[in-house]
Amino acid sequence: MIERKTEGLRKIRRALLSVSDKTGIVELARELRGFGVEIISTGGTATTLREAGIEVLEISDVTGFPEMMDGRVKTLHPRIHGALLALRDNAAHVAAMSEHSIEPIDLVVVNLYPFEQTIAREGVTLEEAVEQIDIGGPSMIRSAAKNFKDVAVVTDPQSYGRVLHELREHGGALSLELRLELTTAAFLRTSAYDSAIFHFFQKLEASEYPHQPGPAGTLFDGTAFILNKISDLRYGENPHQKAALYKAKGPDVDDETRGLAGAELLGGKEMSFNNYVDADAAWQLVCDFDELACAIIKHTNPAGVALGQSPAEAYRRALATDPVSAFGGIVAFNRSLNEAAARALTEVFTEVVIAPDFSEAALTVLRAKKNLRVLRMGQPQRASGLEYRQITGGMLVQSRDTHMLMRDNLKVVTKRAPSEEEIRALLFAWTVCKHTKSNAIVYARDRQTIGVGAGQMSRVDSVKLGAMRAQLPVKNSVIASDAFFPFRDGVDEAARHDITAVIQPGGSVRDEEVIAAADEHNLAMVFTGVRHFKH
Repeated sequence: MIERKTEGLRKIRRALLSVSDKTGIVELARELRGFGVEIISTGGTATTLREAGIEVLEISDVTGFPEMMDGRVKTLHPRIHGALLALRDNAAHVAAMSEHSIEPIDLVVVNLYPFEQTIAREGVTLEEAVEQIDIGGPSMIRSAAKNFKDVAVVTDPQSYGRVLHELREHGGALSLELRLELTTAAFLRTSAYDSAIFHFFQKLEASEYPHQPGPAGTLFDGTAFILNKISDLRYGENPHQKAALYKAKGPDVDDETRGLAGAELLGGKEMSFNNYVDADAAWQLVCDFDELACAIIKHTNPAGVALGQSPAEAYRRALATDPVSAFGGIVAFNRSLNEAAARALTEVFTEVVIAPDFSEAALTVLRAKKNLRVLRMGQPQRASGLEYRQITGGMLVQSRDTHMLMRDNLKVVTKRAPSEEEIRALLFAWTVCKHTKSNAIVYARDRQTIGVGAGQMSRVDSVKLGAMRAQLPVKNSVIASDAFFPFRDGVDEAARHDITAVIQPGGSVRDEEVIAAADEHNLAMVFTGVRHFKH
């Protein structure tokens, strides 16, 4: 390894520095000068370095052309890109450099115009955004990165330390290993930058900019979906699988949308892969309620959900649904957590608790449980945008299931209409059912889950399972079904447990038989016209 490093060393004699983010640039340039490196620079960077007493060669002195067109054109010149792209061990390249008075550049330090930060500003105009699209910067990065065998490229101030360490270690030279590492980071940066620009233009209103492709309601034709690594995880779903957490940048992911990837860990151990999966399911569920809600999740399915006047009341009612399954579960609230709720929650072993915020007294209670992970989410937000699911050799993309059922959407199909109390219970059960794995059946009463049947291969088995697992009396509850009943047996089974009302999408070829079964049992039934499969 040491011999390979020595063979791949390249002395840095000439460097081009052109940065928007000037963090650490003076210190870097000063050390480069200490190694005898000639520094070429542009505009504001050159001014900053000169003010720090560092000798700089202007880019216009190299190209023979002044910066022009408000700085749009300054580095796009053969004496710059020829200096970066020329292969040092290629005689024809060396001869061309000599013929055209091109001197090689061995190091490029560039970070790009702040396009992402600009478009994140409220009220930014199209013209302002366009002016922050860097042209020369990405061109230099790509030229230098392509020729990594001879040239080093640095795009992040956090890499300055690594570069200086190697320069000191190797007497002003950089290793091939580091140049290759920097090249990989450089192409990742330009890819993310171009992706941000693409997504910005993709989001422009088609009515204002009719050149946007595709009819209304269609998904994009293609995109660059960027994942920026946040941290490694101990392992994946199982100990033999590797895993890491990434922050997404995609066509529907804004910087201001924190989501679970942006949650703050306020206490407890680091989150695991399975913790994140279950926590996201829990948070999405409670965010679908306007009222104060608590959800207890186990393996992405609700073990109990309830509304309440206080977080403690909501938790106690959710726990009552299935206190056995709640052991080792994930608990989410859509309101800030107080001390009373924290004390109630710590009576049962819990893996993760999620809330918009926590009182100091609540944090004191929760942090006393060393293994309890405490996540602060900030303001509740309903999930929107797109969902991605990888398959072998490809990716499935769909718009998220953001449908919110309103009372006026209900269609009564039975002889008996539901009462006001039943309607409230039906709407509550329907929201929980939306977040339950198919085939899904949810029993509920008085804004509290009674039993949950999830993930069964037949719908009637989900009806049986939900009633079987219920720890509270099933009598006089209502049920929600995420899809239509294909046969009347599901309704007949539910009626055996003395339920009073049913909410389902409808749409089966046997709807008439299913409605007739409900009438025979004096049940109220409403159709939603919307299905909520969750696979």
